[in-house]
Amino acid sequence: MLTSRKNMSLSRALLLTVLLASCGPNLRGAVSLRLTIPKTAPSDASVLIDEEYIAPLAYVAAHGVRLPEGEHRITVQKEGYFPWDQLVVAGRDPITLNVELVRIPD
Repeated sequence: MLTSRKNMSLSRALLLTVLLASCGPNLRGAVSLRLTIPKTAPSDASVLIDEEYIAPLAYVAAHGVRLPEGEHRITVQKEGYFPWDQLVVAGRDPITLNVELVRIPD
């Protein structure tokens, strides 16, 4: 009986994994994107990829993100700072970008 329950749980987990993999974007050719930031950078600045909000800057700097192959616009923005934009082409190699936000003068 216990083995039967284990097999059923394993089957459900496998089915859930397959379903979730088919629902999301295809990241088979995905590359790692890392953002490095100076200590003075506002950690709560917003990171957008292709105009879609991803997470706060501190989170993306600590964990990185996966980008599907192709061209992407990376934007970091925070009120009181000039927006930072970078166009990248994701291929096979990891991408590391140094983000420096410049405060708008008063």
